[in-house]
Amino acid sequence: MKYLHILLLSCVSLITLAAPPKREFYEIRVYYLKDNAQEEKIDAYLKNALIPALHRASIPAVGVYKPVEADSTAGKRIYVLIPYNSLDQFTKMPGDLLKDSKYLADGKEYLDASYEMPPYNRMQKILLQAFTGLPRHEVPKLTSPKADRVYELRSYESHSEKISTNKVKMFNDGDEVGLFKRLGFNAVFYAEVLSGSRMPNLMYMTSFENMAARDEHWKTFVDDAQWKVVSKLPEYQHNVSRNEIRLLKPAEYSEL
Repeated sequence: MKYLHILLLSCVSLITLAAPPKREFYEIRVYYLKDNAQEEKIDAYLKNALIPALHRASIPAVGVYKPVEADSTAGKRIYVLIPYNSLDQFTKMPGDLLKDSKYLADGKEYLDASYEMPPYNRMQKILLQAFTGLPRHEVPKLTSPKADRVYELRSYESHSEKISTNKVKMFNDGDEVGLFKRLGFNAVFYAEVLSGSRMPNLMYMTSFENMAARDEHWKTFVDDAQWKVVSKLPEYQHNVSRNEIRLLKPAEYSEL
């Protein structure tokens, strides 16, 4: 009986080891700002109130990014990337924050902002789920000063839900995720958009030491033999109807 018990425990352990990692959920929050005063308020709120509160709620790292100065089409924005272990954690977080007395105190200027002096013009939230090809986000392995780093947030829209699924498959089964990894793109995440203003859609974020490194990586990607094969496969043709590229820099307090 003892040996049977040990055998059952071993089988359970093997099954546990074989189970794939749970796919994370992501919230991308975009603050649209009108001036530097609003930017300073959002920076103070994120740095001193929200991010510490998220840490207390078991979220270890949060990314904060702003458009590079060269991107004249982006306007004044702040992008926030929050990883969640589950959809349940995402849905409960607003209520959990309101129970955190330190968060309420540290974020008072933002939370109790007056009608005449709003902290932002508009805020957008996008909910995503990680690809199976990279089920958990990764912290970029970059060594350059934060001021030099470039993060690239890409959005790929498709003309139907079925075709968007095909583009996701191209990343997973077609191994675009593996190709980016092999070429050193330092991806933070790849994810399907579950809810957002543009659907159907997928988004991903890569990162680079500086702008020159970003340009060189993409040149290498376009010339890569694997990409030339995958991009010409009949099953992956015409699966993107619109794409958007945002070049971002990390805030000095960004953790991803």
